[in-house]
Amino acid sequence: MLKKQASDVETGVSGRGLNDLVFLGSEIRTGRLGRKITQEHLGKATGYSLSYVSKVESGLIVPSQRFVEGCDLALGTDGLFTRLRARVVATGLPAWFQPFVQRERRARLITEYSVLVVPGLLQTGAYARALFEAYAPDTPAETLDRQVQARLERQLVLTGDEPASFWAVLHECCLRIPVGGRAVMRAQLAHLVTMAALPHVTLQVLPISLGAPPSVEQLIVLRQQDGQECLYSDTVMGGQLSEEEGRLSDVARRIERLKADALAPRQSVALVNQLAEEHDE
Repeated sequence: MLKKQASDVETGVSGRGLNDLVFLGSEIRTGRLGRKITQEHLGKATGYSLSYVSKVESGLIVPSQRFVEGCDLALGTDGLFTRLRARVVATGLPAWFQPFVQRERRARLITEYSVLVVPGLLQTGAYARALFEAYAPDTPAETLDRQVQARLERQLVLTGDEPASFWAVLHECCLRIPVGGRAVMRAQLAHLVTMAALPHVTLQVLPISLGAPPSVEQLIVLRQQDGQECLYSDTVMGGQLSEEEGRLSDVARRIERLKADALAPRQSVALVNQLAEEHDE
């Protein structure tokens, strides 16, 4: 069984459509069951809790380097899980962001409020690249290419065969900050208009003239098929996911305020078109 696992890795098989994070978790589970030990016992062998092992095997968190090394030792997998983890962290997505992307792919409704930049699901490749370059000017070109590709692949949740519904509220600042220069920004604004025309995408703009907004923080809420919701927030320490009812209720109230204060969808698209035309002048 373990020999079969190693063979799959070397030939590039990634779990028949599973992403690398989920594949890593499933392989740890397969290896554990092959040794006939429980999650609790694996946790004790690696120095982690049963809950941690369960989340790793479900593909909900990126395991630590110490955990995968402990799994390789406990399960006799000769560095397999260490190599799989290395592939996970080399995908172009930060390790702390991958659990969010996993949930985003399964979401049926995505609600996002952005203050300064266009949401990743609505970005063009050139706009995304300009952002990554601004974040880390010394990033090698190959790394930038992977980051941009990973961002564009996330957008399949909106452009695939069974797209999620997406409701985006953008502060007007998102449309006025000239990321990448006039040509990049003009193309980005035109792309927003195109995306807003999709039946499952709703775009609203919160005007600068409103003054103080109901929220100065980015907000993302994902709703799954079963109605379960989670909140994602981005910080300098990395992304955080929360299913706490109190936080979700507070964010729901803020989002309703944002939607009420924002321009109606048709007015919002008209403003985006107007700003795109200004970049032609």
